[in-house]
Amino acid sequence: MKKNDLKERTWNFAFRCIKLCKSLPNNYEGRHFGGQLLRSSTSVAANYRASQLSQSKKTFIAKLSIALEEADESTLWMEFIIADNLLSKEKVQPLLDEAIEITKILAKSRITARQ
Repeated sequence: MKKNDLKERTWNFAFRCIKLCKSLPNNYEGRHFGGQLLRSSTSVAANYRASQLSQSKKTFIAKLSIALEEADESTLWMEFIIADNLLSKEKVQPLLDEAIEITKILAKSRITARQ
């Protein structure tokens, strides 16, 4: 993976989540889950981007950890969207798979950074 690949991938993930949130129904659950997913997914991209500008290893790991937590949280909200039948599983699953993959990459990156 090239240096900017994950930066671009997290940005694309956040942007796709924004689009997904726009397609949620305008009811209590749709607004709640959508708002939470919007915040957590965009935080993945923002914190990963911030990690790349860190001035210390400690700050890098801290920002990477936040991005990791937010990626995992994004999976939670998509699982709720599927479970509550707000959108079809077929529509959400590719983005959920991407969230899981980004979570794994960030977890591995944090392990490597701590060594």
